[in-house]
Amino acid sequence: MPIRFYLSITCLVLSLATPVLAQQREDREPEAATGRHEKQAFSSKTFMVVAANPYASWAGKNILVKGGSAIDAAVAIQAMLTLVEPQSSGIGGGAFILYWDNKAKKLIAVDGRETAPKAATPDLFMQGKQAMAWQDAVMGGKSIGVPGVLKALDMLHKEYGKQPWNSLFNDAIVKASEGFKVSDRLAKLLAANIHPGLKQFRSSAIYFYPEGIPLAKDSLKKNSLLARTLTTIANEGADSFYKGELATKMASAAQFSTINPGVLSAEDFADYRAIKRSAVCGPYKTYQVCGMPPPSSGGVNVLQILRMLEPFELARYPANDPDALHLFTQASRLAFADRDMYIADSDFSHLPFGALISQSYVSDRAKQINLEKDMGRAGAGQPFPTFDFADDNAYELPNTSHFSIVDQEGNAISMTTSIEFAFGSGVFVEGFLLNNQMTDFSLVPYRHNRPVLNRIEPRKRPRSAMSPTMVFDKSGNLSLVLGSPGGSRIIDYVAQTLIGVLDWNLDIQQAINLPHITNRNDYTALEKDTAAERLAPQLKAKGHEIKIIDLNSGLHGIQIQNGVLIGGADPRREGVAVGL
Repeated sequence: MPIRFYLSITCLVLSLATPVLAQQREDREPEAATGRHEKQAFSSKTFMVVAANPYASWAGKNILVKGGSAIDAAVAIQAMLTLVEPQSSGIGGGAFILYWDNKAKKLIAVDGRETAPKAATPDLFMQGKQAMAWQDAVMGGKSIGVPGVLKALDMLHKEYGKQPWNSLFNDAIVKASEGFKVSDRLAKLLAANIHPGLKQFRSSAIYFYPEGIPLAKDSLKKNSLLARTLTTIANEGADSFYKGELATKMASAAQFSTINPGVLSAEDFADYRAIKRSAVCGPYKTYQVCGMPPPSSGGVNVLQILRMLEPFELARYPANDPDALHLFTQASRLAFADRDMYIADSDFSHLPFGALISQSYVSDRAKQINLEKDMGRAGAGQPFPTFDFADDNAYELPNTSHFSIVDQEGNAISMTTSIEFAFGSGVFVEGFLLNNQMTDFSLVPYRHNRPVLNRIEPRKRPRSAMSPTMVFDKSGNLSLVLGSPGGSRIIDYVAQTLIGVLDWNLDIQQAINLPHITNRNDYTALEKDTAAERLAPQLKAKGHEIKIIDLNSGLHGIQIQNGVLIGGADPRREGVAVGL
């Protein structure tokens, strides 16, 4: 049965592709996070896992080899990432998950985003008439929301799991007990003191800076506390995280934090629910592109960019042609202008966000794009008859993690998971870090005497740019699974990669390897130490303000071509694609 039928039921539908072939992947790590040392695609006819750390990829593979499902592998991967990639995600954070049930041809979106405490008020981060500086707000208890990733995984596992829940944590528990080799990325972030408060919390300092020295690359690190915590969750289920001793400890750590004590309570944990939502789906060329709905802006904004660019026929241009990238930045400007004004937790805003990707609206917005000139700062469009809110200034940092899975039955997961800033709030409890996702809300609840949609409210979920994505061909078959970390730039990373595959006929790895360009309705960023730097003169001639910076994505994707799975891992990070 065609996918249009199922998506009309389970998705916000607005028609539908087959990506290309791959080469054999080279299993070496890049020498620097610049995109210069390219990886090659890896192919398999059985299953595929692409995750941000080799330990995590192999944990997922081990589950699939035993006959587990995509969701079984996802649980194992997230448990392992909590241990080996604590700077990016973990059970102390949240996630957005797209799950493809290949037998039923059904797409499910699960919102495991953190929620604000019941006692939170819109002025939580205000000091008089001024908001706290973000670098101050990020530390400690105030910034912690109720973690949702375990509830989201548990929800899907109860419906689609094949292996027992308690068997999915074994690899992570063993590695936590026996020790794992500290990655280059983790060591560098600790040495750089990237988190302003990590050393100021005693438990965090002891774990990450033993005897005052940051963990060294390739050193063996054990985490007996996490092994114990994961054993409890494995044996007693996800509810053991949200009720009882562990929930009380997390709430107390937030309330009695030595920096920015918060208002999180054990009741907030007990009340948390993951939510099944309708995915945001829409046509691009002959493809159907699907992503997450609000509180993620990813599904809406990625589709906006693609659909605004469709009349310009980017397939006419070579990959990363300067004129094509100029057009890309202009569509991105318009999408980000709408993001800042209109996207927030739809359970609170109640806005029909489908209006933002309607054909009439995106066509009207695209008329502002000039091939020869940068438009400068774009204003939000007017998709709604009446609207009296202000845009916001929420600050979203480039950490997070993404993994993609296709199992032997063709079921798939695209999951973006995060504790927000590197090392989250800095608060370390029972072997893992707690998130700082409350700073993804606008710290200022009102601007220009008007309320901000993405302001803090009790039980509300902060807006996110996380963009787990799936693409289907015109016959309704899954053809692409993709996502990335990278803060608000995730939207551009994912959209550019999709264009690479769908317009420029690159395989998924080649598209991920492309030098990045972003514009969040501010300046045009070109990826440092890549061929993108050479585009600066042509873009400046069109009026762009250019900044050449590191654009450290973590794109991980799987392409399906004639029954072959093609895995792509971002050369800017240490992830790998594995299969049979």
